[in-house]
Amino acid sequence: MDAIQIMVNVLEIVLLAYFGIASLYVFVFALAGLFNPKKRENIFNEQRRFAVLIPGYKEDNVIVEVARRALEQSYPEALYDVVIIADSFKDITLHKLRKLPVKLVEVSFEKSTKSKALNKAMEVIGDNYHVALILDADNIMEFDFVERINEAFNTGYKVVQGHRIAKNTNTPFAILDAISEEVNNHIFRKGHRVLGLSSALIGSGMAFEYHFFKATMAKVNAVGGFDKELELKLLKERNTIAYLEDALVLDEKVQKTEVFANQRKRWLSAQFIYFKRFAVSGVRELLVKGNLDFVDKVYQMISPPRILLLGFVFFITLGYIGEQFFFQKSGLLISPWIWSVTFLLVVLAFVMAIPRKFYTKETARAMFSLPRAFGLMFLSLFKLKGANKKFIHTQHGTV
Repeated sequence: MDAIQIMVNVLEIVLLAYFGIASLYVFVFALAGLFNPKKRENIFNEQRRFAVLIPGYKEDNVIVEVARRALEQSYPEALYDVVIIADSFKDITLHKLRKLPVKLVEVSFEKSTKSKALNKAMEVIGDNYHVALILDADNIMEFDFVERINEAFNTGYKVVQGHRIAKNTNTPFAILDAISEEVNNHIFRKGHRVLGLSSALIGSGMAFEYHFFKATMAKVNAVGGFDKELELKLLKERNTIAYLEDALVLDEKVQKTEVFANQRKRWLSAQFIYFKRFAVSGVRELLVKGNLDFVDKVYQMISPPRILLLGFVFFITLGYIGEQFFFQKSGLLISPWIWSVTFLLVVLAFVMAIPRKFYTKETARAMFSLPRAFGLMFLSLFKLKGANKKFIHTQHGTV
């Protein structure tokens, strides 16, 4: 066997190991997500004081309406404050916000980040709160959201992730983004909780014990993907993250290709940065402390995003089938049948994870944009350098 043949076979094994493990991973958790996690009983019976923290950078299009809607909760209004953290807002927007019964914290940084905004706001508003609830500047909470979060804290949790769903599905990319959100909810939140692991955080619609969050955030200095760093720190300290499927918060989905590309580039960059930072400690946590939650999260940092996983496994499988069809005596080591099974696992994972409400004609039409979405994600892999060193703003309010 010549050197080139050996190199090709080694590459085959590496590809199968990487994509095969990822395919089995999403299949197992997608299957688990078909069941319901075990519910905890209440160990407290109290109503906590909430700080609803809403950081925004140049979010003049949406922030006033979001602030108004945040004030409309079933929870006693005396027990929660809506805190708008205004970075680079227009004067007219600030004027409108001052007319609302919200706390307005104006901030300005040489390099704006969400973590800086949150830390500054908590410094300003003080410590007279029990829970910090984090929203994005485009998020709309359902009427009972705060109430449901409080109920989860009564069962003993210190960290809770709500169920973020799409506010809009008005373009093909918005539909694909909405589906991606629900797939991740099913696999990385509900499925994980069913199997006893922590839910993934998502950056908004999440709540923390206030003083615990303030102390933890003081150590977070992320430019992008602050929720990833926060999550890894929480899991390393063995804090369980709960997921509330019935606590809904609406989130604006991306509608344009350039916004989709920028957003995914930011996410991919954050994943690779944190994998490099925590990979060694992940191995140590597994071998020395048996911390599966932390190791699972570190693995997620290096696993392929779902759309790339689907695309790569599809093309690899197609290539193997074509190679066997045209070249009977192949030098390839891996059978096309193994790749076919791998692709089937990914497809079944998606079928189980996508909510039935998305099985529509609109979704079928949106699927024609899937190759473009894959292409944008693939190209983003070559544009990650420096992406996590600068703030990439996703503009909202263009629905």
